[in-house]
Amino acid sequence: MTIADEVTVRIRRLYYAEHWRVGTIASELGIHHTTVVRALNRAQLVGATVRRVPSSLLDPYKPFLADVLERHPRLRATRLHAMLQGRGYPGGVLAVRRYVRTVRPRRAEAFLRLQTLPGEQGQVDWGHFGTVTVGHARRPLVCFVLVLSWSRAVYARFALDQSLESFLRGHVAAFTALGGVPRTLLYDNLKSVVLERMGDHVRYHPRLLELAGHYHFAPKPCAPYRGNEKGKVERTIQYLRHAFFAARRFADVADLNRQLAAWIVDTAHRRLVPGDPERRLVADALAEERPRLLPLPQHPFPCTLVRPVASGKTPYIRFDGNDYSIPHAAVGRPLTLVADEHMVRIVEGVTELARHARSYEHRHVVEDPAHLAALAAVKRAAHELRGRDRLRSLCPHAAAFLDALARRGHPLLAETRRLLDLADRFGAPALDAALTETLARGAVSAAAVAHVLDQRARARRTPPPLAVVLPDDPRVRELHVTPHALATYDTLTTRPETPHDDDEDLPR
Repeated sequence: MTIADEVTVRIRRLYYAEHWRVGTIASELGIHHTTVVRALNRAQLVGATVRRVPSSLLDPYKPFLADVLERHPRLRATRLHAMLQGRGYPGGVLAVRRYVRTVRPRRAEAFLRLQTLPGEQGQVDWGHFGTVTVGHARRPLVCFVLVLSWSRAVYARFALDQSLESFLRGHVAAFTALGGVPRTLLYDNLKSVVLERMGDHVRYHPRLLELAGHYHFAPKPCAPYRGNEKGKVERTIQYLRHAFFAARRFADVADLNRQLAAWIVDTAHRRLVPGDPERRLVADALAEERPRLLPLPQHPFPCTLVRPVASGKTPYIRFDGNDYSIPHAAVGRPLTLVADEHMVRIVEGVTELARHARSYEHRHVVEDPAHLAALAAVKRAAHELRGRDRLRSLCPHAAAFLDALARRGHPLLAETRRLLDLADRFGAPALDAALTETLARGAVSAAAVAHVLDQRARARRTPPPLAVVLPDDPRVRELHVTPHALATYDTLTTRPETPHDDDEDLPR
């Protein structure tokens, strides 16, 4: 493209005087960036005169820059500037950046077009799609994607975590949806795939090897920094991001996956296979490729998470930031947690102790009412025993009275509750005296004790005690407060006697 001299002059002014970038100048003037680059060459200036370029502060350091760039062509200009400052360069980074741009070795790399046979290869990767809110928690939204390299058939599924179990679960669902298994699966160097790598020596994750052995495929990680080797899945993730996910409304992840499954059938598999000279649809290419895939085994690979767990002092097991209840008898014992995408189970040996729907919130408590009811029953029984102990501690004659009640077959729970109520109303000393009297008379019952206490209260002409109305909250009703003598407080309100003036016998 030929441009006018005025445009060339303007390009050079914006670049050298205003320090605009090439792309910014191209956008501003509405021309291609290569035209801007050609215009910056002094030889293309019409009527330009050759003149001696004045020396700059960078001139003594240019051989050093050329040598460093020859050995480290990817080194950034800012790092080179720091190296020059350590060698006495007084100038700024802008001159270094301009010079490096002209002398940096440019080694363009050519790539072969990768051709695969039907059923030969699939490519797998995760795609990140931001976060979603689940209750009061923020969860990452990720998408497992598997693409068949020949037909470009795709399976994708959103999840709320990038765990190993979700990774394996995506494989099993993809093989089922596509109707077979490719002979080779190409991966990035994920921790779910590669535990350690030194050159061509790879130590795979043992669970991935179990999956590969179950479905008879060969895992193959890409070379480091060679994302072009799995470009098909990379482009599919971008396709999903812009053609499906952008401006998509969904209620939850399950709704999003339902929409995604329908979109793959109706849209993704109804497009033409990229680069196919026969212009086949992806759905038709998948039907042609499916007989070449490895057949599915009789049983799918188990993808559940199994780990040993133990509770603390409370009957709960913590998993993924949430607490799940267990029977109170299993507190402190070694247990096993088995979790899948929708269910959390706690087992002991072959016995299942608890089963809960999995929660993806944070600090959420998931409880089984049966576990709480059993614990409350045990606590109530313990409370009944504590009630008898409390009665014995309040009244010295309570032990003999309770023994007499037991010999006569009276219900100890109801009798103990009523005696404790009388202790709260009339006081422990009055109750102990009434217990002694009723034992002497042989009328052993809480009703007889209440009758004796009422008679003594009427004889002293004391007002009847008022019952305290408590709320239904068991934390209040089961709270016991030990009464204390209030005589000490009465002395604070009694005024001492003062001597009178006419008492002459008193010393002055």
